[in-house]
Amino acid sequence: MQLAMHMVTIEDLMPREHFLRKLEAALDLSFVYEETAPLYSKKYGRPPIDPVVIVKYLLVGFLYGIPSKRQIEQRIQTDIALRWYLGLDFFDRVPDHSTISQLRRRKPSFRKVFRRLFKEVVRQYIEKGLVSGRVIGTDSTHVRANASRASEELVEVVEEAGVYWEKLDAYEEEGLEQLAAQTGKRRKKRTKQIKRDNRRTHKRISRTDPEAGHMKRPGKPEGPHYLSHQAVDSDYGIIVGQTVTAGDVNDSVPFLGLIEHIHENVVPIQAATADAAYDFPLAHRVLGELGIDFFVRPQKTAARVSVQFTRDDFCRDENRDMYLCPIGKELCLRRLARSASGLFWEYQADKRDCALCPLREKCLRESDKRGARKVSVSYFAADRQRNLERRSSPEYREALKLRQVWCEGSFSAQKREHNLARVLRRGLEAAEDHCLLSATALNLKRMIKHAG
Repeated sequence: MQLAMHMVTIEDLMPREHFLRKLEAALDLSFVYEETAPLYSKKYGRPPIDPVVIVKYLLVGFLYGIPSKRQIEQRIQTDIALRWYLGLDFFDRVPDHSTISQLRRRKPSFRKVFRRLFKEVVRQYIEKGLVSGRVIGTDSTHVRANASRASEELVEVVEEAGVYWEKLDAYEEEGLEQLAAQTGKRRKKRTKQIKRDNRRTHKRISRTDPEAGHMKRPGKPEGPHYLSHQAVDSDYGIIVGQTVTAGDVNDSVPFLGLIEHIHENVVPIQAATADAAYDFPLAHRVLGELGIDFFVRPQKTAARVSVQFTRDDFCRDENRDMYLCPIGKELCLRRLARSASGLFWEYQADKRDCALCPLREKCLRESDKRGARKVSVSYFAADRQRNLERRSSPEYREALKLRQVWCEGSFSAQKREHNLARVLRRGLEAAEDHCLLSATALNLKRMIKHAG
């Protein structure tokens, strides 16, 4: 056997066209020192691990789909490209996985680095002209929590008021003024903020991870999950917005906040598109006021009454602002109703008409205490109808197609290659960090591909 001595460096062994070389040249992580400066002492303690090395350590796990920090450590020990990217030579010690874990546990403020990293990558996209805001698609996907169904128990909780309660206050005042102009009646202005509904309900909560939510949807796995909500620019599939909720939260809850944040702080949005879960009336009004076209798949509404005649059987008289029942009796505007999630015009028939009606059994339940038929219509129904009237246009269909391609395609790629299938740490903040790093990893790959 002949032995030869070679003079070689890790730089010589790193391929010139390697992805990590391109990433190192494109992504400036100097902001990490600025963000983490308050976390380190300049006088006491041992020299810390370079915070940029920590960020790169976690980032390569999501870039290459390595699920745990222990496995990341093992991979860096043997992979020359990863050592090069972290700035480690052949014989430099790889940061221990437990050190990274303890840092994230003991220094929760370190997590702001991940949000800043996500924003910096999006900012570079905008500067390179790869994000336009022409069409922004929104969707959510389930991410399995680090908890089992066996850890869940039924807990009684008080149902809170809707997340849009404060936003609805202004629209309610506007509606009351309109009601006073039409009927001459107006209730007093709301002076006390209603915080909660009086209804109580039971929900499943995991003892292992109480911040995860029990998800039970058709065609989806049941159990404790989180939901990753993403907004994707349709030009090159860049994720420009990301938030996380518990798995039992409706998709519509974070939607307006996410869209408004992107529109005001990231890039002006020209059009937003979403699937049927986001087709709620308030969204049509708010996006319209922001000057954003809204292309959404119409939601199928099931009849919620136990009688034969539904709201579709009542004819709308636009000129007189009333409804006509199947035998022609009038249902006049009575009040503006408020719930935890919306505003509704209530039209009601005269009790005397309903008492003598030959079709009463088909229109009213025996237990109905009002004695007269009522029809409720969303305060924002006109805005919704105006948007949905365009759903057969080529522009509308194209926007829905772009959402399906980029939103669902991004989730598929993240679950397959970037660790989005499951979170290993527990708690909502940890889940948000996890989903942010997954989104950043996909964005970086697309930036290197399209920006060169």
